Amino acid sequence: MTERARLPVIVVKFGGTSVGDVARIKRVADIVAEQRRSDPARGIVVVLSAMGGETNRLVSLARSCSDSPDPRELDVLLASGEQVTVSLLAMRLCSIGVPARSMLAPQVQISTSAQHTNAMIEGVDTAAIGRILESGGVPVVAGFQGITDSGDITTLGRGGSDITAVAVAAALRADECRIYTDVRGVFSCDPRVCPSARLLERVSHEEMLEMASLGARVLHTRSVFFAMRYRVPLAVLSTFDGPFRPGLNGTWIVDEEELMEKQVVTGITHRLDEARLMIQRMPADISTMAKLFSALGARDVLVDMISQEAVGPGLVNVSITVADEQSSLALEVAREAVPELGAHGVSVERDIAKVSVVGLGMRYHTGVAGRLFRALERERIDVQMVNTSEVKVSVLVGRKFCEAAVRALNEEFFAPHAALVELSA
Repeated sequence: MTERARLPVIVVKFGGTSVGDVARIKRVADIVAEQRRSDPARGIVVVLSAMGGETNRLVSLARSCSDSPDPRELDVLLASGEQVTVSLLAMRLCSIGVPARSMLAPQVQISTSAQHTNAMIEGVDTAAIGRILESGGVPVVAGFQGITDSGDITTLGRGGSDITAVAVAAALRADECRIYTDVRGVFSCDPRVCPSARLLERVSHEEMLEMASLGARVLHTRSVFFAMRYRVPLAVLSTFDGPFRPGLNGTWIVDEEELMEKQVVTGITHRLDEARLMIQRMPADISTMAKLFSALGARDVLVDMISQEAVGPGLVNVSITVADEQSSLALEVAREAVPELGAHGVSVERDIAKVSVVGLGMRYHTGVAGRLFRALERERIDVQMVNTSEVKVSVLVGRKFCEAAVRALNEEFFAPHAALVELSA
């Protein structure tokens, strides 16, 4: 990352729902203008997504022309969505007296790897952004896109604009990075599933990484990782909920050391986009397991949960979970490997859900798993698989039981009588 601009600065990012039409773009312009008026000592950099639904529309357009679009050309197409929003917002800001300049990835020099449609940011040159800030202007930066050393346009994959915002904030050593979205912040669980979910005032980077990977869709894991690595103060708040008031309509993502008290369970997440494969009656030896997972790894299948169950002398059923979008490939790989493995067959189940509880306080308190299973027992919800770490417990349940499981766990861990905390030293 290059040296920061001389002015103190904040970075604000607005997602697709926030810029979904002209009226919303005008609202974003008003928020930016108000930020300048209320805090004139700090510069402001804006990062934007494409309009809500635009990227999906462009993908459909590409697939109408080609069953397998060339990744390089697909990136050129997808990057156009953000070009529209940054230009419109810059026009609106200029029209209300705020000098602004739209900037695409080549103008900012957001350098990335050459992995089209899922590139990794390698560096951000802040010189051009710094010149606009020093002249009193507002840089309006296109999220989601980058440029390779050879000059090709790339895109960063799902959640790419969040990644852009945090990377720009890290490069500028910004005072803070605010992610504006259509929710008030990070909740203890999905408020659409459980209306009594609590807004969390502060969440640690590690907890947010776990929650994001386990189904919380507020932030992308790569953006949280950037914030943790470069110590960027990160806030999540709503575009549609008035001025930013921490604790009322926003959540700070902070270092663990900044948490005065650590909830035993901070959040409950769920995912419906996984599938379960079962390799039946496979020889129970380590070489067979090595062959199975080497075959999956060779085809870039990402395995999440793993369990095995003895079903006879020297035989086991091995169950794994994978992303639903990779389940057909995983099934193909497993079936091809069955003769070599000496297994009796393989099956797939997609009607499943993964429900997880996450919290730093699990490091210091016992009994979380017992409370989890008791809560599910009360609802007569059977558990198919279990996966644990220092700060999470995940269970696999039938998809039809997912929402009931989330509500039961929210009641168990977040009812007034349930909250336990660990005070920091």
